[in-house]
Amino acid sequence: MLVLFETSVGYAIFKVLNEKKLQEVDSLWKEFETPEKANKIVKLKHFEKFQDTAEALAAFTALMEGKINKQLKKVLKKIVKEAHEPLAVADAKLGGVIKEKLNLSCIHSPLVNELMRGIRSQMDGLIPGVEPREMAAMCLGLAHSLSRYRLKFSADKVDTMIVQAISLLDDLDKELNNYIMRCREWYGWHFPELGKIISDNLTYCKCLQKVGDRKNYASATLSELLPEEVEAEVKAAAEISMGTEVSEEDICNILHLCTQVIEISEYRTQLYEYLQNRMMAIAPNVTVMVGELVGARLIAHAGSLLNLAKHAASTVQILGAEKALFRALKSRRDTPKYGLIYHASLVGQTSPKHKGKISRMLAAKTVLAIRYDAFGEDSSSAMGVENRAKLEARLRTLEDRGIRKISGTGKALAKAEKYEHKSEVKTYDPSGDSTLPTCSKKRKIEQVDKEDEVVEKKAKKAKVKIKVEEEEEVVEVEEDVVEVVEEQETSVKKKKKKDKKKHIKEEPLSEEEPCTSTAIASPEKKKKKKKKRVNED
Repeated sequence: MLVLFETSVGYAIFKVLNEKKLQEVDSLWKEFETPEKANKIVKLKHFEKFQDTAEALAAFTALMEGKINKQLKKVLKKIVKEAHEPLAVADAKLGGVIKEKLNLSCIHSPLVNELMRGIRSQMDGLIPGVEPREMAAMCLGLAHSLSRYRLKFSADKVDTMIVQAISLLDDLDKELNNYIMRCREWYGWHFPELGKIISDNLTYCKCLQKVGDRKNYASATLSELLPEEVEAEVKAAAEISMGTEVSEEDICNILHLCTQVIEISEYRTQLYEYLQNRMMAIAPNVTVMVGELVGARLIAHAGSLLNLAKHAASTVQILGAEKALFRALKSRRDTPKYGLIYHASLVGQTSPKHKGKISRMLAAKTVLAIRYDAFGEDSSSAMGVENRAKLEARLRTLEDRGIRKISGTGKALAKAEKYEHKSEVKTYDPSGDSTLPTCSKKRKIEQVDKEDEVVEKKAKKAKVKIKVEEEEEVVEVEEDVVEVVEEQETSVKKKKKKDKKKHIKEEPLSEEEPCTSTAIASPEKKKKKKKKRVNED
């Protein structure tokens, strides 16, 4: 029986000398305790050495995929077919391929695995002509090459450069903003009107660098930097400027700052071009989907392209908004719908109510593009272009409210206007700034006279009503008095009949006087009370 043994240095084919000892699997390791014992069990028949690491990598990748390398096929045809013996193989899949293509009988069992373990333990003694140092170097090189192949890792696809470039680009933007703000504020003491006329920062610094003192603007030519109208406006403003006079040393320092700003701006444009080229080389599909800046920020946030490829679409969607996510989870509010992906062009051109949907769909397609760029062998951006076209079509259907095509006469009836999001522009109302009342407290004399006339008319009407009411009450009181007197007279007549004495006749007369006085006094009191009320009103 022959044994096929693969090493990092080459293929080795051993012949088993004593097959009876192989039957005892549990005690087989004792036969390989020393190189002398191992040489009594197996003997090297042929050794095919690899020329370099690339050849070893090609051979092992073929073995891992269950294929036969050309070099291995030659060795098997030359040695095993001539021997007409069965071949012991460590991999059952490889044994099936050898049996199918070369028509050789292959053996794979626990006994073969134990035999391979014994040969590996005494490999230095069984394979002569190979130094241990050479074996270790080939083993290390093959391990590195194989791991790169398994991860589909290429030396050209180094995403560390992208992480550093995007971080440096952000730092340059911050420094440029600080420098330009300082330059405008510094030169503004000398020529404040220039900052309002020239809004572009780079043009502002170039004008300063070319002219310097504001007195030189009258004789300077700025046609290369500014349009004619703006140049004329700058020269006119320089003649009537309200700025203070500064020394030549101050102007020199300001000009030195301007040169720094111009140099940093030029380097930033160069760095941006470099970042674009690296993104198209490393992640072309991601660049097509979300742009080079957003793609680079996603890679930098995850750490590497491989780490980003391990994230789910929902994670990529909110990548960069972790603080808002955990705050929303803590306060039990709505979680954010997008993070860094919000700055992509597809999300930016969407109306606000569809931004959440588009960001979710874009994240799903972007994850596919990331994994294709990280693990795929093809470096084309065809998949990214196709997915972006699908997203744009989906965006159009959302914006058009899903209008379907209708044939015939119904087409005219089904016409609908395209949805256009029009944001309301609110103008500033300056009236809210003032705390003073809208109308003045001092009234005009005419208004006061009119108000007095209205009050007098109302008072006259009220007096007339009161007089009418008083007359009606007096009439009622007189009627009541007449009735009381009649009742008293009838009562007196009855008493005269009963009492015949004179002193009894005089008593009812004395009683009549207080009765009439009390009856008459009550309406007088009522009149007095009503007069008091009228006076008070």
